[in-house]
Amino acid sequence: MTDAASITVVVMGDLLPWPEDERVPDAGPFDPAAIHHCGTRRECVIRRISSLGVTVGSDLVPTLGDRVAVELATGQRPAGKIAWTGARQLGVCFEDSIDVIALLNRKLISQDRERRTMPRVEVRAPVQVKSGEHFWYATLRNISANGLQLEGNELPALGAYVTPFIEGLNVPSGEVVWKRDGRVGIEVMEQLSWTSIIPWIRATVKKSAN
Repeated sequence: MTDAASITVVVMGDLLPWPEDERVPDAGPFDPAAIHHCGTRRECVIRRISSLGVTVGSDLVPTLGDRVAVELATGQRPAGKIAWTGARQLGVCFEDSIDVIALLNRKLISQDRERRTMPRVEVRAPVQVKSGEHFWYATLRNISANGLQLEGNELPALGAYVTPFIEGLNVPSGEVVWKRDGRVGIEVMEQLSWTSIIPWIRATVKKSAN
C-alpha cells in the first residue's frame, strides 16, 4: 500500500494563495511544515503556497500582524507576518518572495524516483477542449499529473471524453469527472510527466510577467 499523494496546491505568479471559496478540502494529506512564533515551534501543514505567502493549517492562535517564520520541508524558512486567521487556518505574507519553481523542483527530488509525480499547481492559461465535433474555449485553473481544472462560460458535459489543447504542452485525452459553477475537472487517461509540466510552467510564468 502506497502513501496518498499530497494535495498541497502551489500557486504560480505574484499572487497571495488565499482560498477563493469554501470548497478547499479540510482533509489532506498536505505537505508537512512548522511555524515559528514567539520563540516556539509548532508543526503545521501547507495547504496553499505561492511566492508571496502561504495558507497554513494549524491550531496556533496568533494576533494579526505577528511575525512568524514558516519552516518548509525543503529547508527554506521564509519569514512573514500573519495576514488573517480562520478555523485552524492562517494566512502568512512573506517578507521576501520565494522561488516556487525551486520549491517544486525540491518537492520532486525529495520523492522516490519510481513514484515521482507532479503536485497540483495553480496557473492560468488559455485552453481549447474538443469532444467529438464540438470545441470549447476555457481557462486553465490548475494542473497536476492526473488532470486539469478548467473554468469557462460553456464547458463539456459530465462524463464527456475530451482532448484539451494547451499551447506548448502535450496533454493526453481525458474524461470530465465533475462539473459545477462554471468549472470542470478532467482526469487524463495517461499521467502528465513532471519533466514536461515544469518547463511549461516556467515558460508560462515568464510569458505572463513580460
